[in-house]
Amino acid sequence: MFHALEEKLNDLNFKKKLLLFYLFCVLVPLFLTDGIILFLFQRSETAELQTRMENMASAVQYDLSYTLEEAASEITSVYLNRTLNEFLEQNYESALDFWEASLEITDMAYFGSGSSASRDGWMVLYGDNETIVNGGHFYSLSDAKNTEWYQQLENSDLDMVLCYYYVGESDPSATSQRRISLVRWLNYYKDLQSDKLMRLDLDYSTLVRRLTNMNYDLSVYICSGDTILYANDGHSATKTDFESLSGEEKIGCELDYTVYGMTLRILVMEPESSIPAFLLEHLPWILLMIAANLMLPMFLTFAINRSLTTRIQELSGAFEQVNSDSLKEIENVRGTDEIGGLMRNYNRMVRRQQELIQTVYKDKLERQEMALARQRAELLALHSQINPHFLFNVLESIRMHSILKKEDETAEMIERLALLQRQNVNWSEDSIPVSEELRFVDAYLKLQQYRFGERFSYEIEMEKECEDLYIPRLTIATFVENACVHGIEKNLPRYGFTYVYIARKTGYTWKWRIPAWGWKRIRSLLFWKNCGPVRWMS
Repeated sequence: MFHALEEKLNDLNFKKKLLLFYLFCVLVPLFLTDGIILFLFQRSETAELQTRMENMASAVQYDLSYTLEEAASEITSVYLNRTLNEFLEQNYESALDFWEASLEITDMAYFGSGSSASRDGWMVLYGDNETIVNGGHFYSLSDAKNTEWYQQLENSDLDMVLCYYYVGESDPSATSQRRISLVRWLNYYKDLQSDKLMRLDLDYSTLVRRLTNMNYDLSVYICSGDTILYANDGHSATKTDFESLSGEEKIGCELDYTVYGMTLRILVMEPESSIPAFLLEHLPWILLMIAANLMLPMFLTFAINRSLTTRIQELSGAFEQVNSDSLKEIENVRGTDEIGGLMRNYNRMVRRQQELIQTVYKDKLERQEMALARQRAELLALHSQINPHFLFNVLESIRMHSILKKEDETAEMIERLALLQRQNVNWSEDSIPVSEELRFVDAYLKLQQYRFGERFSYEIEMEKECEDLYIPRLTIATFVENACVHGIEKNLPRYGFTYVYIARKTGYTWKWRIPAWGWKRIRSLLFWKNCGPVRWMS
């Protein structure tokens, strides 16, 4: 197995070997040891956090139990008071009689005992008595039968229930529209036959404040099912309906607590950060340890890699040029180790080989190429001189013979043709002035006019400022030639007539039908008649 590993390592370059060494001898042991340590710390922190959340839930349960038991004790004092029970059953002759009796009742000790339940809550008594005037602490039972909390008490088998409900806009003056109440039947005295009950509304703001004052750094929810009754993280708005759990909360600890017919869920949420507090507290030392264990070996590996593999790659790339026409020396030869010696020996070999190639082959090839190029240039020079000069001499001889024979028109056409040929041959510059280009165009159009005679005429207009502007050679001539070949030659009439539309300066227009051969006469006549612009078509 060791021999097989050695064979595989022989096929790898230095860079990959160093990377494997760094991976299996540094990174893997580092991650294993640090991972085990972090796992142990993580488990310890998780267990400590779980214990802390359980203690928080127990403390919240104890505080809530104390609040509810104190409120239940206040209800029990009213429940056992016979005077108060008889007050709710007595019929009153007038509202004034009820008001005077209610003042005596409210002045009694059990309405102002000073307990936290009476201070922070509101007690309301209901009796099945139509002579009760609704207001303050006393209401007729008929007004409560359609309420949510009454239905919960009536549907329960218990004498006292804990319920929650939302009053909404029905009581806009209330400090909190969310209500958590203890409701109990007043049925202790069997000789009193009418239905009576009392409701103690716990102060919602006080409940929230008691939970917030515990100063827990984690979110704590008091829920009934999925309904959030109140919490310490902003789910306790007093003017909105009760919220529900979204299902995305990370519940770290849950404690169920059943009291007075309602099962309460005390939920403690996990902290948002997944990094244990221990890691955050000792983060500088952890980073220093990682840097010491990771960065120093990485730096040494990188330095060795640059010292070995970079120079080997340069030497390998230089040897790959063997199949090319010429070898290049390694420019940056550095180091006095074995690799540096190989690079210097390679450069000496390249210089010796270049000297041999220069002596034996390259000088001979350069001399042959220079001789062939010289011969080729001489032939091209002779060819370019003989052909144009021969053609221009012949054309000039023909023109002179035509002048001697009084054939002036033929001599002029030959002169135009010589101008065209000279323009094509003389291509020393790619750009020429507009005036020279139009002189070439004029010569071409003169030849066309010689072909078509009276059937063809033209005018060239050019602004003075455009004469010295340079344009590419044969730019305008190309358009003129295309217009003559593809447009005018097909449309000029050989026989027949031409319709001329004449517009005088006065705005009146004539239409004449004239022979094509009489166009020049008609044009001179129109000029004499002081006519305006003239347009014609065949």
